[in-house]
Formats: sequence, C-alpha cells, structure tokens
Amino acid sequence: MAVPELWAGTDAGKAEHHCVVIDTEGKRKLSRRVANDEAALLQLIADVLALSGGEPVTWAIDLNAGGAALMIALLTDRFRMRFVEGLGSWVWCRQDLGCVC
Repeated sequence: MAVPELWAGTDAGKAEHHCVVIDTEGKRKLSRRVANDEAALLQLIADVLALSGGEPVTWAIDLNAGGAALMIALLTDRFRMRFVEGLGSWVWCRQDLGCVC
C-alpha cells in the first residue's frame, strides 16, 4: 500500500465542517469551511482529489455519526478513513499544525 501523500482532517459539525489538508511534510495545502450539504461536500472532495494528483489521500474525521453522517457516506467508497476522537483531533491540530482550532 502506498504512503498517503495528503492527509485531510475534518472537524465535523451539524451545519458545517472545517477541513484542513496537509502533505507528508505537514505543509497546509487547503483549509476550508463548508456547508454540510451534498453539493458543497462533493466540491470539497473534488478539490482534495485535484490537489492529490492521483496520489493516496487519507481522511480523518472527529465524529462517526450525527452531523458527519453525510460526509462519511460520501467518503466511504472513495478513501481510506480514520476516526479521530474530538479532543484527540484538537490536540493534534494544536501541536502538530500550530493552527487555531
């Protein structure tokens, strides 16, 4: 299995999600807040695919149900996914990316 070239971490909410994409060196490639609707999420997925240039992408999301259900459904057949518990994703974001979450 190839090593992912991009990692897409998503903070899921009821009305909108925030996605940050980083490369293998931790460089931020995309940071976007999107509405929790199919058209917006499909556009986000397409944009991440365009950034990947055909290389593997791994998605992480902080919820496994509820507000994240639509995004999970759209991603399940397209990508490897990882579940990262809410506090874990906050700590990871603050320590590894230096972003304000």
